[in-house]
Amino acid sequence: MIHYNLKCAQDHRFDSWFQSASAFDKLHAAGLVTCSVCGSAEVNKDLMAPRVSAGAERDAPLSAPASPAEQALREMQAEIEKTSDYVGRDFAREARAMHEGDSPKRAIWGETRGDEARKLIEDGVPVAPLPFRPKRKNN
Repeated sequence: MIHYNLKCAQDHRFDSWFQSASAFDKLHAAGLVTCSVCGSAEVNKDLMAPRVSAGAERDAPLSAPASPAEQALREMQAEIEKTSDYVGRDFAREARAMHEGDSPKRAIWGETRGDEARKLIEDGVPVAPLPFRPKRKNN
């Protein structure tokens, strides 16, 4: 894995991990590396310094938020993780059961396929996409 600091044409700075330098090059050439703030595909590598960590630093975040928007997203994620139950791939089933009264109502978040999410919305189940993944899936 390789970590790159990136910058878009709008001067938004963010970082991302890639399987290898050549994987980054392939994704970048295909226009699949996009700005985490504005979505622009005009992204280039930013100035980087090698990261050497020891001891307690190993558990510290890799980088500070690049923008107020990124900071707000991190705060939102922390709040959702603190106040909601993660139900994983059972999200659609759990959300439907709560909506139909078969399960007690509570704050949940999880994962579901696009077609399952669309069916929940069509059936009036109140759901919304989240702009982050569970921490275990960020690699």
